[in-house]
Amino acid sequence: MTTAEAPVQTQTPQTPFYRLGGAPVFEAICERFYDLMDQDPAYDDLRRMHAPDLSPMRELLPQFLAGWAGGPRDWFDANPGKCMMSMHKPFPIDRKTAGQWADAMERAIADVSPEPADVAKAMGEVLAHMARGMARD
Repeated sequence: MTTAEAPVQTQTPQTPFYRLGGAPVFEAICERFYDLMDQDPAYDDLRRMHAPDLSPMRELLPQFLAGWAGGPRDWFDANPGKCMMSMHKPFPIDRKTAGQWADAMERAIADVSPEPADVAKAMGEVLAHMARGMARD
């Protein structure tokens, strides 16, 4: 076989999205996150900020996180020029609700427990920091 005939080897990017397991893991994290928000009274204030039907968010958050973490950028392609900060500007996010979001996301990541654990923990910490940065009080 000549070099021209050799199969092209594709490497998976070493981004958090792929290292943690890709779309199924991000979908599981988001499902757990919204289950916590929907079922645990500790997140009541956060839950009240959302529509009664969480289905659209359950679909969109994993897409956003995928692109944010170095995976497919479908959410960003569908929402050019938008970011989480601008998308959440109309909402009255205070320290309490930002903290609830951060806590629920860190719990969801811990409950799904993707590997490598250090990458998962770091992702949760960065997302929590981002959420707390949205508080306007």
